[in-house]
Parts: sequence; C-alpha cells; structure tokens
Amino acid sequence: MDDLFKTEPAPPLAEALRPRTIDEVIGQSHLLGPGKPLNLVFKSGKPHSMILWGPPGVGKTTLARLTAHAFDCEFIALSAVLSGVKDIRAAIEQAEHYLAGGKHTILFIDEIHRFNKSQQDALLPFVESGLVTLIGATTENPSFEVNSALLSRAQVYVLKALTDAEMLQLLKRAQERVMPQLQFDEVAIATLIGYADGDARRFLNLLEQTKTSAGAQKTQHITGEFVENALTLNARRFDKGGDNFYDQISALHKSVRGSNPDAALYWLCRMIDGGADIQYLLRRVVRMAWEDIGLADPRALTIANDAAATYERLGTPEGELALGQAVIYLAMAAKSNAGYNAYNRAMAFVKKDKSREVPVHLRNAPTKLMKELGYGKEYRYAHDEPNAYAAGETYLPDGMAEPHWYEPVPRGLEAKIAEKLAWLRSLDDDARASEPPQPRG
Repeated sequence: MDDLFKTEPAPPLAEALRPRTIDEVIGQSHLLGPGKPLNLVFKSGKPHSMILWGPPGVGKTTLARLTAHAFDCEFIALSAVLSGVKDIRAAIEQAEHYLAGGKHTILFIDEIHRFNKSQQDALLPFVESGLVTLIGATTENPSFEVNSALLSRAQVYVLKALTDAEMLQLLKRAQERVMPQLQFDEVAIATLIGYADGDARRFLNLLEQTKTSAGAQKTQHITGEFVENALTLNARRFDKGGDNFYDQISALHKSVRGSNPDAALYWLCRMIDGGADIQYLLRRVVRMAWEDIGLADPRALTIANDAAATYERLGTPEGELALGQAVIYLAMAAKSNAGYNAYNRAMAFVKKDKSREVPVHLRNAPTKLMKELGYGKEYRYAHDEPNAYAAGETYLPDGMAEPHWYEPVPRGLEAKIAEKLAWLRSLDDDARASEPPQPRG
C-alpha cells in the first residue's frame, strides 16, 4: 500500500512528449532548419531578447525553455495574466541573485500582450542593461500589443501552426513512446488532425482523450466514427478580436472583390464556424456592396440589406443561408470602386481646400432682400430645358474647375452611366461653344 501512495501520476501527454532538445522540435522549420534564424542563434552561443508570435500550441513556451537550456541560463517564467509589477520586481531580484552566482537569466513572459504599458515599461531597464534576456510569447500582433521601446530591443520571430504532415509526425512519436497499442485508421487520423487545427497541444490532448476512451471501451483500433463519438470536438481556432479574425475578414472581402464565390463562401463559413458575430459579418457584406460594386450593380446593396433583414427575422442557422447567397451574388456582380474613389477624392479635396462661397445663382431666395441681392437669379430650371438638362450650366463654386472625381467603369450598369455622362458632357461642350458664358449679376 505504501508503494501505491508513493506512485506519482503520469504526466499529461503534452508534457510527456515535450521536446528535450531543439532537434526534437516538430514544426517551425522556417526558423529552426539549417541556416535559418533561430538555428543560427543557437549556434552563435549568445542569446538575445525575442518575441515569439504565433497561434496557440505551436511551441512558444518549449522554445523559450530550450533556449535557456541551450545557453545554460536560469529560467524564470511569468504569466502576464497572473503577474504584475510586483512579480516583475521579484523576478529581477532573483535574476540579480543568479548573476551573483555566475548564471545569466532568461525571463520568459507568457502572453506578454496582456501586460499594460507600465508593466512593459518596468521590464525595459533590465533588458537594456542585459541583466535578463527577455523572451515574450504572444498570440497577438506585437506591432500593436507590445510597446515600441520594448519591441525595438527584441527580435520578433513568427511561429506557424503545424502542418498536417507535422501533426502526423507528432502522432507517430506518441504511438512510439506512449500508446503503441493503438492503431488509427486514415479517417480517425484526418479527423483528429482537422480538429487540432495546427495546435500541437490540442492534438495531444485529443490523443490523450482517445487513449482514455479506448481503454474504457477495451479497444485498440481507432476509427473515425470512434473519434466522433468518444471525443468533444471543439470549433476550429478562431480569435474573435485578434489578427486571425481580421485576416479572415480580409480574405473574405478580397475573395468577393476578386469575383471568386467559392473562396468567399469558404472564408464566410470559416468565420461562422469559428463563432464570428453574424451582425458584424452582415455589416461588412453591406460595406462590400458599396465599396467594391457600387453603381455597377445597385441590386447588390439590396441583396446585402435583404440578407441582413432575413437574418433578423430567422436568426441562426436559417438566416445564415441568406448571408451565404448574398456573398455569392456580391462575388459574381460587376465590380466598380468608382463611387468609392470619387467620395474619397472629394473628401480629401474639401478637407484641404478653402471655404468657397455658394454661387449666387444657386442660392435659395425665400425673402425679398435675398431676391434683391440676386439670390437665385439666372438659375436655369432643368425640367424646363431640352432633355431636362441645362446644358452648359455650372454647379460648382465660382473659379473651381470641374474635378471629374467620378469616372464610371465600363462594367455593369456603370457602363450605361458612363455613356450618359459622356453625352451630357458633349451637350455642355456644344452649349459653351455656341454661347460664351455671361457674367452673372
């Protein structure tokens, strides 16, 4: 019985398979391969401060620990979620103690983006002095989340999600070391790798759950059906507020702009599957209709708005079908950013231009005094003119040249608009050529 109580529990699979050397690391070959940046750092014999940026479960903490081991440094780890300035000070005191004993310290800050400005600033003097080598891990873009002063003193390394082939290597290692009795069919492997979504930690946790379930059911053959039934399979990796979110909405928008309905649907479904706010997606789809289609196909805006109304009425999941079909329509609609560009040009001009007076002939004249001052005089009522168009008339402030901000594209309805605009301009040219403009009173 004494032996029973002395037996320590087996470590989690993710910990049991944690690499003990750089050569054991699976993935990140763009950083660790021969001649690659981190490979050269380890060969140099001199560590430097760095920010490891990448999605969860790709080895950020492991690389930090291996760095300390490779350079024979003490390792102090802090979590930005749980630590504050007081903890930083305690870590620095410990680093000074280590230095007195002849050992350098690597200070690892997990989720460093969670530190506020004052907490990040507290690190600066000790990084600058070389007392500690800082390794920060973050899933967020350090350009936005890490102070520029701290960022300038650290090299940023971008870590990538593991590929399917790398996940397969991880499975083989797990089978060799921990679960040699389990045999996985191709569907089971594809299912596990798919739901791990490039996250090695999640993959190993799924394997551990599989092992436990297989033991309970006394089976050694793992099928796709077994995996689906035995495990709780969560949604794909999706960050509702971080880079992954904005990268995917960017991909959706660019797929619509690029007239690729399948790609647009793929990114839309990825975001819906990941739990994106449907209201946000609907707003972005309406924005796409105005920005990239505009007057080339005004029906696109109607369909986008109708999709929003349909979702309001039906909710999820039925309303998502309307959103999907709206995205298909927008992807296939004629594209034009002429209206978008015209608005931006006009706004940029107005912001830097002087305040020009409204021409007298365009002013409203509701009082006798205003009429005596000439407000509205010589204004030509378009409906009384041939073709309901006052050819040669000007509507811009005096002395302002025609800017031609709006130039319709030769696609969709805007091709017709371009034809009409060209015809109206020809009428203006004819009118101005036959009758020189008269000075306005």
